[in-house]
Amino acid sequence: MAGEGKLASSSTRYACGLSALTTDEPDPNAFARAIAAEAAAVYADFALLFFSQSLIDAHALAQALKLHAPSLAYAGCSTAGEITPQGLEEGHILALLLPSASFSAVSTMVENLSSSGMDRITGEVASLRRLLRGRTGQERAKSVFALCFIDGLSYAEEAVTSAIHWGLDDIPLIGGSAGDDLKFETTTLISNGKVASDSAIVVLVATDVPFHVFKTDNFIPTDEKLVVTASDPDHRIVREFNATNAAEEYAASVGMVPQALTPLSFASHPVVVKVGGEYYCRSIQRMHADGSLSFFCAIDDGVVLSIAQPKNMVEATRAALQDVERKLGGIDMVLGFDCVLRRLDARNRQVFRDISKLYRTNNVIGFGTYGEQYRSMHLNQTFTGIAFGERRAAE
Repeated sequence: MAGEGKLASSSTRYACGLSALTTDEPDPNAFARAIAAEAAAVYADFALLFFSQSLIDAHALAQALKLHAPSLAYAGCSTAGEITPQGLEEGHILALLLPSASFSAVSTMVENLSSSGMDRITGEVASLRRLLRGRTGQERAKSVFALCFIDGLSYAEEAVTSAIHWGLDDIPLIGGSAGDDLKFETTTLISNGKVASDSAIVVLVATDVPFHVFKTDNFIPTDEKLVVTASDPDHRIVREFNATNAAEEYAASVGMVPQALTPLSFASHPVVVKVGGEYYCRSIQRMHADGSLSFFCAIDDGVVLSIAQPKNMVEATRAALQDVERKLGGIDMVLGFDCVLRRLDARNRQVFRDISKLYRTNNVIGFGTYGEQYRSMHLNQTFTGIAFGERRAAE
């Protein structure tokens, strides 16, 4: 195509067959053409797309894909940072192509979450499973995982995650909540020409590539307790901890003054809740003028939170990846959903480059989220991932 500017994009092919393209050029047409060319080269009929809304408009991207890659099915969402083959980035768009030789993928978008019955979601997941079974042979249908992307500002992730999980039976579920570069205004999901907020996307993938689903975090609970004594559960806002103004009580617990609280403080001093013997993060999103606190996760009166002490993020993440490597017999690449608060905390503790390098070395790609999904749980300040091994040699 003479006369067209060369796209400043990189493409990376992995041994398991997956192929990643990334760019920081705000040209949706050029990127859609690059996707179409790579999809043709690796025989991919499905793509995952993660993009910064600061770089590219979702409608323009959907339009470009319709024009240049009309037969390619895709699903994805806006981000709060990207993980590209080069490591942690911001202001990029990333495409992951699934070649049909090893992967069969089907997806559905559930719109209007705020007015949606959860039974409807479970039903949609069941029909998606039937669709996938119809498309794949018996053998491949045995090895299936599910991905979900949810509007990170929908206040619905817990209900949606458990409704999806309910419909999946024993298929492992993993995913991330869409972000908007920490603006907290609107996040976007895209799927096969549809562009929406207040939505969730479920993708079912059958594959003969070995995989392992995992999560890792880096905090340990302390004895310092915060009991939610006044809240607005519908909007995930806590007004009081221990019958005291929420920001004041939280600040006192972590040895700060309320005026100094920022997203960085919340990232560095997470709070955790105990569920079935395990601790899970319940991250604070921001402080309001009245000293109330907005959360990334469901919250209610009577919930007991513990202040958590972070441990070394780089070491904790490395140990988790080594564990996965042992279980899989080697990692070819990882699709990862990484809480934006981990990114902020990594910057704050000056380990951003180390974490970025660790992701690069282990072939991690994915995006920065407003929450992570893992099996039936919606989490925060966690990295959830699916690691792929190399294709079996007997081909």
